[in-house]
Amino acid sequence: QVQLVESGGGLVQAGGSLRLACTNLGRTFGSYNMGWFRQAPGKDRALVASISWSGITYYTDSVKDRCTISRDNAKNTVYLQMNNLKPEDTAVYYCAASIRWPIGTDDAGYWGQGTQVTVSS
Repeated sequence: QVQLVESGGGLVQAGGSLRLACTNLGRTFGSYNMGWFRQAPGKDRALVASISWSGITYYTDSVKDRCTISRDNAKNTVYLQMNNLKPEDTAVYYCAASIRWPIGTDDAGYWGQGTQVTVSS
């Protein structure tokens, strides 16, 4: 059973930080690979970062120096710490769960509803 809920988004000034969280309200979590995606206005949904069930991480080049993905299986939660945010980071951020690795947009089997991140200049 997987039901994902994102939180932690909001309005932040450029250079600020946010920590997004995605919690599974269902029972299963630890065996899934998890990912954070984002979709900006007029653009396709794109992978930001992912973490496997065993802790292997991946970051897209545009965020790898500023973001950290982590998971706490005891809390059924995956996090995305975002630092030094830029206006181009503005998007709706979605978490996803997948039995496949690596995770791609078409591979994710479960999606949260998304949380808005807006970075002002």
